[in-house]
Amino acid sequence: MTSLLDNIRVIDVTQALAGPYCTMLLGDMGADVIKVETPGVGDQSRGWGPPFVEGESTYYLSINRNKRSLTLDIKSPEGQKVLHQLVASADVFVCNIPKESSRQRAGVDVATLQALNPRLIYCLISGYGSTGPYAERPGYDLIAQGEAGLMSVTGEPDGEPIRYPIPIADITTGLYSTIGILASLFNRERTGQGQALDMTLMESQSAWLTMLASALLNGGQEPQRLGNLHPNIVPYQVFKTKDKYIILTVGTEKLWQAFCQSLGLEYLKTDPRFATNKDRAKNRAELIPILDELFSAQTADYWLEKLKDTGIPTGPINTIADTLAHPQHRARHFIVELEHPLIGVVKSMGNPVNLSATPVSYRLAPPTLGQHTGEVLAGLGYDEATIAQFREQGVV
Repeated sequence: MTSLLDNIRVIDVTQALAGPYCTMLLGDMGADVIKVETPGVGDQSRGWGPPFVEGESTYYLSINRNKRSLTLDIKSPEGQKVLHQLVASADVFVCNIPKESSRQRAGVDVATLQALNPRLIYCLISGYGSTGPYAERPGYDLIAQGEAGLMSVTGEPDGEPIRYPIPIADITTGLYSTIGILASLFNRERTGQGQALDMTLMESQSAWLTMLASALLNGGQEPQRLGNLHPNIVPYQVFKTKDKYIILTVGTEKLWQAFCQSLGLEYLKTDPRFATNKDRAKNRAELIPILDELFSAQTADYWLEKLKDTGIPTGPINTIADTLAHPQHRARHFIVELEHPLIGVVKSMGNPVNLSATPVSYRLAPPTLGQHTGEVLAGLGYDEATIAQFREQGVV
């Protein structure tokens, strides 16, 4: 089977998370991703730890498989020349240098690169974008989580705003960037022309507001912090059992009837306070204590088994270790194992895009800094003497 992005070359001049996550997904789909890193320093996430394994940050290892690492000083004339050679025959260029003046000094602004290669898909990733009053401001995931409003509704009603423990603004921006790049490659097949993408953490995170935004924009209702409660559906939340927490989601009236029947709560079906979801939402404060008392009497496994055949989506709240050992992940080979030159086997989460005809593939472990410099330069026609000279000069 061929990969979706066979013969597509991606030049990745990003670091941290949003850009590297995007280019890893493209690499999984078969693209040849060349990760351009500063000599001696590399991607800033290489230093984000502990934990480290054989000097490699586990943070960096999680988002950089299926790439080749080229160290290159793109501020030097020689380095820019090499980069421009790569771009001239590349398909995609991904950059997260936020200021246009900095991109111009490095010779990686969109005008320069698309003049070299009109078919190039140029993807800029930044905190706020290249236009508007916040253009070129520095941005980080935590700032985006707060400024986009998500943290105002995360956490318990009487608690402080809570940051999601995974950098979801970065990951979401990486996902939207991947979608945009794939769409641009499809458009290029029809038109022969590349285009530029202006991707931002702020907009990518704000896009998550969806029904919360609609509640305010269209319904005039300001969303509130509700902890694990659902603002519209009851019961749809976390319950504590005798030994651990479970999640219960009763999203329809049919499921409510099945829920009451399976747990011996027939009297609730005829209680006018709980007859419909609208009623249950109105009388949430009366219903939830009844269910809390019920679930606390038995273990999580007991209740999950009771509810298994009802059609009601339920599940435990697993630890990370539980999830990594989940039988569904094992059956679908979702934990990826790749051979690393320093570590041995390095493991990471798989790519959830399952394609029947052009499946994703896992070929390269996250590269050590500059691991493929000689290989990439040789592919551009540089001989060993010139490459050695570049190393001495700090160009690579």
